[in-house]
Amino acid sequence: MNAILVTGYRGFELSIFQDKDPRIDVIKAAIRKDLIHYLEEGVEWFIFTGNLGFEYWALQVAKKLQADYPFQIATLFTFETQGQQWNEANQAKLADFKQVDFVKYAYESYENPSQFRQYNHFLVQNTQGAYLFYDTENETQLKYLLKVMQEQADYPITFLTFERLNEFLEDW
Repeated sequence: MNAILVTGYRGFELSIFQDKDPRIDVIKAAIRKDLIHYLEEGVEWFIFTGNLGFEYWALQVAKKLQADYPFQIATLFTFETQGQQWNEANQAKLADFKQVDFVKYAYESYENPSQFRQYNHFLVQNTQGAYLFYDTENETQLKYLLKVMQEQADYPITFLTFERLNEFLEDW
């Protein structure tokens, strides 16, 4: 696997509203373990979409791992206008997504809903697997991307689920 798409729940979907929430440390520890596994398997790229929450925490972990492992990070934003209305703290997080090895925007701005479908297909066609913090028992908009992933032949998905997170916490 050369490139892994990293995405998952946004902070508000997990009822996490503060950067100092202790649950973030547990999530980050699980992320670290999983990303190291990918790196030991030879992954060369982690691909992000620039969403806050799980993706941002994974980005923070990945950036720290770059000191010890040879890999690159890319952010493929849906729109060039993504995050323009975010508050100052979230603007700083957006800037972190832009300070990676490769940054690209799929579209200049929103025009119609088909852009999301095309973007999801592009992400899956240009990665060899996904690392996804998602549980089908707690659906969000990610269900559309997951459907595209599941329709793609030979597209492995590693799920970080609430159950897996609880198991990790017991061993932590």
